[in-house]
Amino acid sequence: QESLVESGGGLVQAGGSLRLSCATSVRPVSSYALGWFRQAPGTEREFVAAIAWRGSSTYYADSVKGRFTISRDNAKNTVYLQMNSLKPEDTAIYYCAAADRLLIATFAYEYEFWGQGTQVTVSS
Repeated sequence: QESLVESGGGLVQAGGSLRLSCATSVRPVSSYALGWFRQAPGTEREFVAAIAWRGSSTYYADSVKGRFTISRDNAKNTVYLQMNSLKPEDTAIYYCAAADRLLIATFAYEYEFWGQGTQVTVSS
């Protein structure tokens, strides 16, 4: 049973930083594209960032471009999301996901496996 477990969420002031991690048991992780999504109360889940199987290609939502960085360590079966210059509107539950494909995936339906999410709260 494949699993993904997020960690690193918490409460931070506006302008601060957090680093999310997601440990995954999908095998081989190097054959999967990985991504981060988020969902705020009363809204639909939205795409945040994605990374291709080797990590050579990344893609970001316009709302986080220049502030967030996605990376992966296939040896550790882990994907990261470094979040800088956080804003109150970044407050949401953040989910990592794995897609059984090599190239970047930006739609939720393209991802087969999901974590349970980690809460990120940014205070003003």
